[in-house]
Amino acid sequence: MSQTEMFEAMLARGQDNEMLRYTLGNAYFAESEFGKSIEHLQQAVLLKPDYSAAWRVLGRALAGDGQLQEAKSAFDQGEKVAEANGDIQAAKEINVFRKRVLKALDE
Repeated sequence: MSQTEMFEAMLARGQDNEMLRYTLGNAYFAESEFGKSIEHLQQAVLLKPDYSAAWRVLGRALAGDGQLQEAKSAFDQGEKVAEANGDIQAAKEINVFRKRVLKALDE
């Protein structure tokens, strides 16, 4: 059983929470399954709107899927959340990815 299959089975058993959704989204992102990644990461930030790590990966998944405006919005929100949480490193990382999306939008 793959990692994503194991986590999907947990979700199917009703163990839904922001950490499981983040983990699933991150696993799908690593497999370049951007649509599935986005689905789970969007749920993670709905369950926990101040989850800066989920916002970071959500933005990356959206960018990977070619949804650049949506990625920019996710990075904007993620940066605000990270700064509000005092998570300076996450804010810096999000800003780097945000700049890449802005550059891609200008091209």
